[in-house]
Amino acid sequence: MTLLDYPGRVACTVFLSGCNFRCPFCHNSELLDVNTPGIMDDAALLKFLEGRKGILEGVAFTGGEPLMRKELPELLAKIKALGYPIKLDTNGAFPEALKEVVNAGLADYVAMDIKNSPAKYARTVGLPSVDLAKVKESARLLMDGGTAYEFRTTVVDELHEEADFETMGQWLQGAEKYFLQAFADRDSVPFAGLHAPKKERLEAYAQIMRKYVLDVQIRGVD
Repeated sequence: MTLLDYPGRVACTVFLSGCNFRCPFCHNSELLDVNTPGIMDDAALLKFLEGRKGILEGVAFTGGEPLMRKELPELLAKIKALGYPIKLDTNGAFPEALKEVVNAGLADYVAMDIKNSPAKYARTVGLPSVDLAKVKESARLLMDGGTAYEFRTTVVDELHEEADFETMGQWLQGAEKYFLQAFADRDSVPFAGLHAPKKERLEAYAQIMRKYVLDVQIRGVD
């Protein structure tokens, strides 16, 4: 259960294994392998949700990368049939799958990661190269569509600097909502030695983004 993952709703979070990225700051690195055994199948999840009608106000899907799952739309449709609004987290690498979900009305809110400026994207997602055109297509789909959405960046001192946010701001110009999330170290983070930026630096980054995005906020800092 979560009060944070789905803005404004008491929700439960469903974690799906499998991800195409290998971000060095990932909090859910134990879910990177798509073959990671699950603790619940679809039928058990639906039974769980059926029994919590009137208590839960939404279901948030995260990962891993949920859109890697070909069967995801079918599961989302079943959950929508129970009356639950759905939030979907995505890294934006699968625009066709995102389009299918959004056009079918299977996601009421989408949170998409913007990892870094284009020049540093591959390094930030832990890969030799990345098809940034797909990520940009997903971002444009959300900005041009009618589904509520947010963009967000997990900010790591070793990976981000002011020039990156200037570039990301230009990329996302006209977007509705953007969050900077301070990196938090955990045992599950695959690489040691990463740090969160100080609050003052996050505020400076936020000010840059406010030149381009309507609503810019900081998460993870008191």
